[in-house]
Amino acid sequence: MDDKIKFEIEFPIQSSPQLLYQYISTPSGLSEWFSDNVNSRGELFTFIWDDSEEQAKLLSKKSGERVKFKWLVEEEEEEELSTYFELRIQVDEITKDVSLMVVDFAYEDEVDESKMLWENQISNLKQVLGSA
Repeated sequence: MDDKIKFEIEFPIQSSPQLLYQYISTPSGLSEWFSDNVNSRGELFTFIWDDSEEQAKLLSKKSGERVKFKWLVEEEEEEELSTYFELRIQVDEITKDVSLMVVDFAYEDEVDESKMLWENQISNLKQVLGSA
């Protein structure tokens, strides 16, 4: 099995970093744009779409700046270390422009598809924030 490739995408977002952080770090914020519903018990987040569920562990977070989740996968896939995704808020020191940096992993032949998925998700986020 080929290793996954790390990729990073930057999305300019017209929002305050504080408000944006609420949407990327809380179950209620994430359920507004990322998945249909999100439940959490401590560091364990359950993301629910139509008829599927995925669980992720909150690996780290820095208030107002970033969150990193690791997808919990079946044991036979446990060798895969590159199953995390990170959402990081970046503010330009000069212009104060806000961007959301997405770090994720995909197999080589799925990178474009994964990027398109993120573009759709971030488009939803922008609509929720009123910055579309």
